Formats: sequence, structure tokens, C-alpha cells
Amino acid sequence: MIKFLTIAMGLIGVVLLAYIRLAPSDPARWHEDPRLVSRPGTPNFHLIRMVGGDAMPRVYQMAPGELAARVDEIARADGATLLAGSVRGLHMTYLSRSRLMGYPDFTSVLIEPAGDGAMLLAFARARFGNSDMGVNRARLERWQDALERPALSD
Repeated sequence: MIKFLTIAMGLIGVVLLAYIRLAPSDPARWHEDPRLVSRPGTPNFHLIRMVGGDAMPRVYQMAPGELAARVDEIARADGATLLAGSVRGLHMTYLSRSRLMGYPDFTSVLIEPAGDGAMLLAFARARFGNSDMGVNRARLERWQDALERPALSD
């Protein structure tokens, strides 16, 4: 009986891990506007916006299109894939996965003009679980810090 339970638990674990890895990601569900999103009831997110965010947006001294292209370059270099939106539209949603378990996280980015520059608004959140152990905040801070450095193609 113990052997059966051990095997059953192992199979359940494998199925759960396969679901986490292979579950489809509906762009319509995950492509959100950081200005309009409601704050989730779980702590597995990070929100950058003018009002009601976890952090205020930074202003970058570049045109909105240039900032969007830089964000895309940085996100892809960080291992993210574009799930929805476009650089041209200044609104993109990226899918990132944890290295070990492959847990999916979604990061929606919106670029807005700000005086002579542009600012990045963002909403990063985990798809599964209650806690992300600060991963989404760290990702957005890493992307913002990379925007302060010269472009990868320079």
C-alpha cells in the first residue's frame, strides 16, 4: 500500500509539473495595461505606475519608440519571449520562466511620453502560487537598471 501511494504521489507530481510547463498562455488574459490593472490579492506581483503602484516610473531621456525597443532588447536578452503586443504599439507583454521549475511569469510593459523623454509602466506577476519570492520585482528592477546603461548594440 505504501509503495502504491508513493508511486501515485510521484505521478501526481509529474502531471502537475507538466501542466505548469505546458499550460497554454492566453495573450488576451495576460496582456494588460499597467495603468488600469487592479492590484492582485496575492503578493506575487510588482506594479510600476504613477498612482497605486509599488514603485514610481522612471523617466528615460529617449523617445518612446526608442525606449520600447530597448525594453524589448533587454527583456529578450533576459530570456523573456514576447507573448502579446508590439514594440511599435509601445505595449508589450512578455513571458518569463523560472530556471528550475519553469513557472511562468508575465510582465506587461507600457511606454508613455514624459516631457522630452519616456517612462516605463509595468505590471509583472506570477501565474501560479501565492508568493514569487520577489522574482517579479527583481526582474523589473534589473530591466530598469539595464535601461540606464548603454544599449547592447552600441
